[in-house]
Amino acid sequence: MFKITELARKFGLSRSALLYYDHIGLLTPSGRSEVGYRLYSSNDRDRLATICSFRQAGLTIEDIRRVLSMEEDANGVVLQRRMRELGEEIRTLQNQQHLLGKMLQIRSLGKLPVKIDKQAWIEMLSAAGMDEAAMKRWHIEFEHRAPEAHHQFLLALGISEAETFLIRKQSVAT
Repeated sequence: MFKITELARKFGLSRSALLYYDHIGLLTPSGRSEVGYRLYSSNDRDRLATICSFRQAGLTIEDIRRVLSMEEDANGVVLQRRMRELGEEIRTLQNQQHLLGKMLQIRSLGKLPVKIDKQAWIEMLSAAGMDEAAMKRWHIEFEHRAPEAHHQFLLALGISEAETFLIRKQSVAT
């Protein structure tokens, strides 16, 4: 049997993560010690290893719960959906990489304008093969990863504070 801190350390997790998993019923300890400490069995350890693997693959806690409870072929449905999401993320990253390559190429030729405005930016994104949906995903990802930098970037394109606020609001609402 493993105590909570010992099991958490084995997986590089915090004690509070295991407490949370217990609280939501994702990983319930098999027993308690005489003084009330949570005790985890080797089966609990194996379940936690599975949970950690699914987390590394990007599944949400709710998806992991579905997969582990074996709801209506949840394994296949959930994993296929995650594969599609990863494909979209990869395409977005490839588009961004292509865009940066174009920008570097333009810059090396000395044709990069001193200031890039909204229209120039949209044209570069389009030239990189990004459609409206991809641009929206780009904004969502930028807002998620670095909201303040996203705000400053939009302002640097000459976009008004009001329009910047609207773009950021739409990037969060999705």
